[in-house]
Amino acid sequence: MDRKPLFDTVRRLIGRGLRQSEVDALDTVLDAVSDCSPDRPPPVPSRRIGPRGIQLIREFEGCASLRPDGLIEAYPDPGTGGDPWTIGWGATGKGIGPGTVWTQAQCDERLVADIARHAAEVASLIEGSATTQAQFDALASFHFNTGALGRSTLLKRHLAGETDAAASEFTRWNRAGGRVLKGLVRRRNAEAKLYRSAA
Repeated sequence: MDRKPLFDTVRRLIGRGLRQSEVDALDTVLDAVSDCSPDRPPPVPSRRIGPRGIQLIREFEGCASLRPDGLIEAYPDPGTGGDPWTIGWGATGKGIGPGTVWTQAQCDERLVADIARHAAEVASLIEGSATTQAQFDALASFHFNTGALGRSTLLKRHLAGETDAAASEFTRWNRAGGRVLKGLVRRRNAEAKLYRSAA
């Protein structure tokens, strides 16, 4: 786009020439506007999971398993009946296994940290791509659950701007321990729906 006519109009309106800092500021605004065409949605400025993404994660992870004494204990993977053991809001990893017990506060603190970590990983993987908040939230929920966004066809489709094909990729990730799980089917459908939503 030839910006000279616009700059000439601004000069006439203010009755003087433009300083270099003003030219730079106008260029920055015009660059941002040109990136927001209907075919290319604006990037998520914060690269943080929004409320809908957090709600989706909390809904499908749940905070299990609550004992009668109010503490939360680790449980085995529903697909394998063993590893990886999970506690609280989907927390897995070192130090979590049979007999691990946390307080609700520990579970909630770990959720905040895990969400921030997964959001940062997703932001790095989609750097430079046009991504709506809804798409980011859906990708973050998927990555929170699978840890596999970086090696997925879903990511390749998203980066290529093939949003319909990307949305269809969610439902392929519905297995654990080699079998389809109803909970994963529901989660993938919810993530795909969020990814397709306009906001």
